[in-house]
Amino acid sequence: MLGFTYYTPTKVAFGKGSVERVGELMKQFGGTRVLIHYGGQSAVRSGVLDRVKKSLDEAGIFHVELGGVVPNPHLAKEREGIELSKANGVDFLLAVGGGSVIDSCKAIAYGLAEPEHDVWELYAGQRKAKACFPVASVLTIAAAGSEMSNSCVITNTDTEEKRAYDDDLARPKFAIMDPELTMTLPDYQTEAGCADIMMHTMERYFVNSGTMELTDALAEGLLRTVMHNAEVLHTDPRNYDARAEVMWASSLAHNGLTGCGSDGGDWMPHLLEHEMGGMFNVTHGASLAAVWPSWARYVYKDCLPRFVKYAVNVMGVTPGATDEETALAGIAAMEEQLALLPPESEQAQALAAQIAGMRTTYEEKSAELAFGKQQADAAAEKLAASAQTLAAGETALAAGRADYEAGRAEYEKNKASFDKGKAEGAEKLADAERAAETGRWMEGIQRRGDGCAGGY
Repeated sequence: MLGFTYYTPTKVAFGKGSVERVGELMKQFGGTRVLIHYGGQSAVRSGVLDRVKKSLDEAGIFHVELGGVVPNPHLAKEREGIELSKANGVDFLLAVGGGSVIDSCKAIAYGLAEPEHDVWELYAGQRKAKACFPVASVLTIAAAGSEMSNSCVITNTDTEEKRAYDDDLARPKFAIMDPELTMTLPDYQTEAGCADIMMHTMERYFVNSGTMELTDALAEGLLRTVMHNAEVLHTDPRNYDARAEVMWASSLAHNGLTGCGSDGGDWMPHLLEHEMGGMFNVTHGASLAAVWPSWARYVYKDCLPRFVKYAVNVMGVTPGATDEETALAGIAAMEEQLALLPPESEQAQALAAQIAGMRTTYEEKSAELAFGKQQADAAAEKLAASAQTLAAGETALAAGRADYEAGRAEYEKNKASFDKGKAEGAEKLADAERAAETGRWMEGIQRRGDGCAGGY
């Protein structure tokens, strides 16, 4: 396991009727002028907005409202909220909604704390936040876990960029969690939320360094709980216990608990989804459900023991003949679970088809990358063989060069001896020739002397 710091400062008021405590908790945390931030008309129709305002009024707390937050919250809305808050002297942000509304509140809170800067600079990675106004939430959908996390994700529609910024400064001061507030959600939103909860857990589960049995057991139990209750809510949407299980799982999946002792994961499925969300405005949980199986099949060999453990402990897979077989069976079982997500509308179905096409393209590109890797590996093997041949050739060349130099030295030595012998022989020959010439000369003189003696 790896060392860790676990920080969860958010106070949670959980259970039926907890929304009535908004005014009490706002006073406790020092809020005096509150921006109530929410999404569409569901917060109005359900009566939750009126209940929140009533509680604040009873506590004598000023409030102003800003609705209109959409899924994949837009930067333009956050800038609107910053200006509205400045004009009304707001000192506390209260989100009434789900992850998108809470994230929008966090962005507004960052912008209010450092008005001299554009808040998008944080999401663009150009600077770090130095301060943040306090944020709280009344949760109406279990999904993002933003009610206890340090994360928020914003979409810049001008650039089609969806970017996250994480900082403990923005962890909410308190969260109101009444499972009854989620009972009117459409089935699609409920199931997409369950998918998001599972993804937050699995992002932290599939790691190659640092694990703890306790953390694994918490994560595995959370995943099994969400899958079971997602099926319950599919047929019994007003089941309070199931709503409560999923709502609490939402917070635990993204408050850091399921990452204790690990490196936290690489979050690649979320990063891929952010690109899709920024371009196509797809529902976050549904988009993650479309991306995850392809990602899992692409990486499982690099994290095989974790995928095997997941398959057996979470998906209930009977171990196969090989670890690889078991891991793939676990991925297939999760893909089948994610396929239970119901279609939201014709538009959503069209987006789902678009996602499916993108998934096919992703898998094709993955196959191309795998083939390219095979070719690269083969080329690397050939290069290694060539390097060995070259090394052997260089060794042989060096030996040949040494033999050549030795032979040349021997040749030079022999040549010197030959030249010396040749010179000595030439000198002796010259001496012999001179001796012979002298002998012939003496012999001639002798003959001439003999001839003269006979004549007398």
